[in-house]
Amino acid sequence: MKPTTEKSTNSHINWMIWSLVVVILSGCSNEPNPWLDVDEEGTFLVYRRQSQIGKEQYTITTDGSTILVKSLQGENERGRITGVDAELVLDMDLAPQSYYSRRIANEDTTNIFKMTMSDGHVSIWEKHFDVVTSKAPRSFYPLHSNIPAAMEIMLYQYCLKKGGSAKVPTLPRGEVSIVHKGHDMAQIDGAKVRLDRYVVEGINWGGRTVWLDQDKNLVALVKANTQIREIIKEGYEDAMPIFIAGHAKEQIDALREYTKDLKEESSDIIALVGGDVVTGLSDVAEQDMTLIIKEGRIAAIGERSSIEIPEGARVIDVSGKTLMPGLWDMHAHSNQVQWAPAYLAGGVTTIRDNGNEIEFATAFRDGIANDGLLGPDILLAGMTDGAGAKGNGIIRARNAEEAREVVELYHSHGYKQIKIYNSLTPEVVRVLSEEGHKRGMTVTGHIPSAVGDVVSAVELGMDMFSHDRAIYSALYPELTRREITAKLLDKPDADPVRIQKAIDFFLENEIVLDPTLNLMYIRAMTQGSVMESVEPFAGRVAYELWEGKRLRKGMKPGVAAKNVAKNKFGAEMVGKLFRAGVPIVAGSDNFAPVFGVYLEIEIYQNDGGLTPLQALQTATIIPARVMGMDAETGTLEVNKQADIAILDMNPLEDITNVRTVSAVLTNGNYYKSNPLWEAADFEPRLE
Repeated sequence: MKPTTEKSTNSHINWMIWSLVVVILSGCSNEPNPWLDVDEEGTFLVYRRQSQIGKEQYTITTDGSTILVKSLQGENERGRITGVDAELVLDMDLAPQSYYSRRIANEDTTNIFKMTMSDGHVSIWEKHFDVVTSKAPRSFYPLHSNIPAAMEIMLYQYCLKKGGSAKVPTLPRGEVSIVHKGHDMAQIDGAKVRLDRYVVEGINWGGRTVWLDQDKNLVALVKANTQIREIIKEGYEDAMPIFIAGHAKEQIDALREYTKDLKEESSDIIALVGGDVVTGLSDVAEQDMTLIIKEGRIAAIGERSSIEIPEGARVIDVSGKTLMPGLWDMHAHSNQVQWAPAYLAGGVTTIRDNGNEIEFATAFRDGIANDGLLGPDILLAGMTDGAGAKGNGIIRARNAEEAREVVELYHSHGYKQIKIYNSLTPEVVRVLSEEGHKRGMTVTGHIPSAVGDVVSAVELGMDMFSHDRAIYSALYPELTRREITAKLLDKPDADPVRIQKAIDFFLENEIVLDPTLNLMYIRAMTQGSVMESVEPFAGRVAYELWEGKRLRKGMKPGVAAKNVAKNKFGAEMVGKLFRAGVPIVAGSDNFAPVFGVYLEIEIYQNDGGLTPLQALQTATIIPARVMGMDAETGTLEVNKQADIAILDMNPLEDITNVRTVSAVLTNGNYYKSNPLWEAADFEPRLE
């Protein structure tokens, strides 16, 4: 029996050794690699503000040594046809080997991103930047803010393979994290399906909310930056309400964390001592003043020597500083909570959101107003559009009945305004205006294509207009939009008679304008130039936001020059309108928090000829007045809300000093700016 036993033992040892070799060769697991035999194709549906604008079709295949992921995304976003063509190669452990992505727009290729590996080194190429080659890290993932959903499938598989919530380095910079937050039950094809909800940071600015199935495959995501988009795997679209609600919850939870980290214990009484005061009513700063704030309102303003500081007050020395009214952004699209600390950091204490998803927008507003969360006061204008592929968002009014329903929906959610967009018919605009006015709401927005000109839009009931187009339409009401653009690009001017008629028209109808010239100036950038050539603080913007903004296609030099001249004429017209008494309000519109407002009011002074005080008033008292809130805020006066920006330098001496905000006080809370900037992932201001 002994020889038999030895033979049996030796066989067992040989089997164990061979099994160990197999385990080592297979990455310390005796389970087969799940990626050895993959041949998958699928489709993600692409939504903007819950309205489908496109699809992404993808394939994932393997040849046994590499995994190939291909993606082709096509969009029709308000009539703009664009796409993303991408290809990713991974090894069998999901480590990236190469990546190529390009965004295609109007037969031109922009925002190219490329990664290659060679001899242990990785090379990254981004459009407008040189190739950067470095030694490849042990683990990393190529990443840009425009990443297709198919590549996100593999990113999350890679992250979870690396340990779940651990942060994974990304190239060309940064890191990505995926944190499990909970689960949701969705009804899919008649069956309940558990989906795990995660928050992912490091792709877009702030966090995106993603849902994975039980095999850890991506089925849905909601992301923002400067517009909310939903990407949902085909077959899961009926669960959209779950994804919208889940994302809103995670965003507000993130805002709670900002508030917990940044909001100091509040004081019933605050004394700001020794600063110079720009009231917003005079072009002279009052020297060495003290302000007493009680329960969020200004209780007293006076010379330091004449004001008695109440017992128990929190005393803040602001000697050498300038105090001015908190700024307004009258054309915001604050689609994520990171806008909150960024706005406050720059001295913006009130915003009008001009188009957002109702679920997130109301939660954001109410969290700040009712729950004491950190952020500016938010007023809402309800985006409304008509039928067709060029429509914007999910809320559409295609007839009079739907128009009445839309107005009631927004009114019931506390919206102050109805926002008109491009695809509405004249009759629907009329009903929206009438129904809004009945409820005390004003009507703002664009001149719809079917309406044609600003005169007709006013006759249909509109009270306010966004962008510079309304100004040009008032100058040349007999021309189409295309004809006006061609005329102004050829020769940007108007005779005095036309200018006076436009002024009279706006005054007689009490029209308010938010021209958003900062956006027009940015769009006129020359090909190859970077954002800093227009906006000096662009490099401080959170990278994931700055990436998509800075890498713009730009215009050919000759075309850019014509647009620059047209924009300067627009600024000159803003100056003429303002001085004639037409209310002008500053707004940024989807560029970047705060910096767009700075640039806007600087344009009003530098190219529009306004004084520093007048430029500041477009972002303080005038917005407050047109929104019916001038008795409450907009200037520094006794009994008004203490919405105060604290600056290192006086903006009445140089309008660019508005960029020196070092602290802010709003809703009874005092914040230093740099911690807020850092919380929003912006570069802090050098003091």
